[in-house]
Amino acid sequence: MLGGVQDGVGGDGIRVRRGFVVPEGELRWRFSRASGPGGQGVNTTDSRVELSFDLAGSSSVPGAMRERATSRLGHRLVGGVLTVVAQEHRSQLRNRHAARERLAALLAEATAAAPPPRRPTRPTAGSRRRRLDAKTRRGATKRLRGRPED
Repeated sequence: MLGGVQDGVGGDGIRVRRGFVVPEGELRWRFSRASGPGGQGVNTTDSRVELSFDLAGSSSVPGAMRERATSRLGHRLVGGVLTVVAQEHRSQLRNRHAARERLAALLAEATAAAPPPRRPTRPTAGSRRRRLDAKTRRGATKRLRGRPED
């Protein structure tokens, strides 16, 4: 059981963060044949999973989060729709779980609040003095390594 959902299809949806849950009804699943290892079943099972979510048209995304996510994920959106692909596992069920987790992680990162702006600071007087003293000592050491003056 991953993410509170037993089979990857049912449940309440994908919980991205507090106050933001993507309902199951707004997700679109597509399945196709995956490339890569799979033994005899590789040509007969649809284990590749595409999970799509209409980010721009969804009513479940709060307004500020939608604007943040569309600006940050703009390069991944096609017509306002975010699509995640999973095909690394041989079973469709495990790929479903991987796609759900990947979509939740993408949306969580894209809707996170911006970090507080950095406040520029100035070096203290003591640190400036220590830096200049160290430079003086280093210069004296290098001067002593040179040729002796006559």
